[in-house]
Amino acid sequence: MIRRNRILRTSPAIRAMVAETILTPADFIAPLFVVEGKGVKEEISSMPGYFRYSLDGTVQEAKELWAMGIRSVLLFIKCADELKDNKGTEAVNPDGLMQRAIKAVKEAVPGMVVMTDVALDPYSSYGHDGIVENEEIVNDATVEVLARMSLSHAEAGADFVAPSDMMDGRILAIRDILEENNFTKTGIMAYSAKYASCFYGPFRDALDSAPGFGDKKTYQMDYANAREALRETLMDVDEGADIVMVKPAMAYLDIIRLIKDSVTVPVSAYHVSGEYAMIKAAAKMGWINEEKAIIESLTSIKRAGADLIATYFAKDAVRLLNQ
Repeated sequence: MIRRNRILRTSPAIRAMVAETILTPADFIAPLFVVEGKGVKEEISSMPGYFRYSLDGTVQEAKELWAMGIRSVLLFIKCADELKDNKGTEAVNPDGLMQRAIKAVKEAVPGMVVMTDVALDPYSSYGHDGIVENEEIVNDATVEVLARMSLSHAEAGADFVAPSDMMDGRILAIRDILEENNFTKTGIMAYSAKYASCFYGPFRDALDSAPGFGDKKTYQMDYANAREALRETLMDVDEGADIVMVKPAMAYLDIIRLIKDSVTVPVSAYHVSGEYAMIKAAAKMGWINEEKAIIESLTSIKRAGADLIATYFAKDAVRLLNQ
């Protein structure tokens, strides 16, 4: 033999030396779920070990993440039922929970990159990502609200708005309104290839945002399609997206690679709630090693081409990487 490939696998030190994919804390975006109140820390039953926090707890969590080397959070809010409607009224409230959460985190941890969810499902009496007319999610009227919602987040201090709704044309509308109001430093992380996936179930428990009728297949993508993901993503880049996202991550590694090879902007991937819950459940049953599954899963997502990974395992992963 003139080539013995096992030489480069001989020891942990050699394997680390030649590893092609390296995870670091800066790779991770930590999602945070925010609720009203004070001193609130509610575990999400379908996401063991993950919590909803009131603003004081959210700030403390952001401080802990920063101390660990995690530099970005993605904020979601749980809207009170009495504030939900079919117009997104609370979504654009300058004193709304999201807007207050942005200000609180930026004040407490000025260097933290604060990203914000932009979609109407947390605020909708129907649980859909857009305005509903005759059981149809209407596109253009929704885009108008999403643009105003994004502006309100920018005014509160968000570094990036992250539209997750999958309405057509919303990236251009958001970019236009940000430019018109001189928010030229506010970025857009577009959920460009967001699939209609069964892996979102625990997340909808977290925010009480399950659709009240039907499903989301008229606006989220068909998981049978790949070329469509590329088309959506290229359109978002043309409309002004600074970062593009694939969601979910683990079942869509081929899509991450396709997009990584096709764009020059950073690519993010969302390691979603169902993917988190599966690892937690299997580990609880003793079927897999949770710590090894966390690192292997996240490494596979980065290896596929993700520059950034939104994951509920962010803190766990950093602890494991530091061992």
